[in-house]
Amino acid sequence: MKLSPLAGKPAPASVLVDIPRLLTAYYTGQPDASIASQRVAFGTSGHRGSSLDLSFNENHVLAISQAICLYRQAKGIDGPLFVGADTHALSTPAAASALQVLAANGVEVMLSKDDEYTPTPAVSHAIICYNRGRSSGLADGIVITPSHNPPQSGGFKYNPPNGGPADSDVTKWIEAKANELLAGGLKDIKCMDHEQALQASTTHRHDYVASYVADLENVIDFDVIRSANLRLGVDPLGGAGVRYWSAIAEHYKLNLEVVNTEVDPTFRFMSVDWDGQIRMDPSSPYAMQGLIGLRERFDVAFACDPDHDRHGIVTKNGLLAPNNYLAVAIDYLFKHRPQWRQDAAVGKTVVSSGLIDRVTARLGRRLYEVPVGFKFFADGLFDGSLGFGGEESAGASFLRKDGSVWTTDKDGLIPALLAAEITARTGRDPSQAYAELTAELGEPFATRVEAKANAQQKALLSKLAPEQVKSTELAGEPIEQILSHAPGNNQAIGGLKVMTANGWFAARPSGTEDIYKIYAESFVSEEHLQRLVAEAQALVDAAIA
Repeated sequence: MKLSPLAGKPAPASVLVDIPRLLTAYYTGQPDASIASQRVAFGTSGHRGSSLDLSFNENHVLAISQAICLYRQAKGIDGPLFVGADTHALSTPAAASALQVLAANGVEVMLSKDDEYTPTPAVSHAIICYNRGRSSGLADGIVITPSHNPPQSGGFKYNPPNGGPADSDVTKWIEAKANELLAGGLKDIKCMDHEQALQASTTHRHDYVASYVADLENVIDFDVIRSANLRLGVDPLGGAGVRYWSAIAEHYKLNLEVVNTEVDPTFRFMSVDWDGQIRMDPSSPYAMQGLIGLRERFDVAFACDPDHDRHGIVTKNGLLAPNNYLAVAIDYLFKHRPQWRQDAAVGKTVVSSGLIDRVTARLGRRLYEVPVGFKFFADGLFDGSLGFGGEESAGASFLRKDGSVWTTDKDGLIPALLAAEITARTGRDPSQAYAELTAELGEPFATRVEAKANAQQKALLSKLAPEQVKSTELAGEPIEQILSHAPGNNQAIGGLKVMTANGWFAARPSGTEDIYKIYAESFVSEEHLQRLVAEAQALVDAAIA
């Protein structure tokens, strides 16, 4: 990973996106459905792209919205559809385009009160609250966001009635139908004028802020936070939760300072990420320089990405790595939520830290390990069989205090507020809690590296079988397990994970670039980690040669 000279520095004017050009391209671009990069393509979190390269514009949004209407009809989903959008420049026009199609199809749409930006978890929460106790007339939702991706990006994802990200059988159906509509020149799309759509009898307003904020007391212990009178700081990174934080501070009477309330589609207030791009990633020490610089002012501070489904935790020691905080949160929650089911499991992705495995074993809980994708946690969080679901990229959600479902999509706000609860109740901030955990269970050294791979090699890697690995040792230790499918749900991980007693690596092809990624972790040393990576790379290169 080659660091840009701009990494961690304030964004210069030269890297800011040209918003008028971006918006013009949204309305004027004509994607060609015969070109793969210009088609609708649902990844782990919906369809993403940019109007500047014809991968996300009005045509895509109209086609996806019509495809969702057809999917709802086919599945008999006829309750309200909750719509949320973040602060990316393309999200507002995309929300307008989607409404034109949804209203023309007679869908009951729930838009935010006062056109407030809406975080992903607020949409998931709204779907779940509406559907509680119902067996018909179920609600679902759309979230218009490219998550933490750069300012020129747009994104569009569908959440079915379980409130979580749509499973791949659903997204494949929507993707195929949208591309069919795109290839047909949009002639089979129902669409009405935007003003008419806003005035339609099926278009309603929903106060996402008030309903989400008032219900938070059922997930987080605000009494203990308030009584400790902690100095809390939050940077919404110019995201959809910007008004939520002041509402939370006011409602629960917290000593919480929102250090930046600015919303600007160029995100010019960000420090530049590792590769010279602006990226609102709360797990990146380069993107988080602003809040890290204020760490002495607070007992604990936190940030979220534009759609507020990821969290970043800052203590006086700096930014806590996402994997490290997940282990701390799991250890704390399963000791301080007595009403959770005794058999509630811990959910993690295959590339999350082995420290989570050790914490889970010590807690006497079952580990539910799945491929990358939060959709794999949705059903378990929905029925309470999973107490917590977390992924290495700082995405997590967990149950209400009574053991019932809160959200089935990633929620950046509750892990952030949990950091305050942990600090208030234990007298130790999350980085101190992490030091205590590692003193008892071992300290992990982790990294992620990228290596070149063409399309053919990536296809080979995604289909590798354990028996194709001829080595019996990895970094001086016997190989104990080789996985091509996740042990939790037996779903293909799209690569390989190789494990020893004190280390592991996982290799997966990138969905968007000609590279593969190696995730590796050692419980021995930094040197052992480097050896793991070198041998992993040699092993993978030999297997896909």
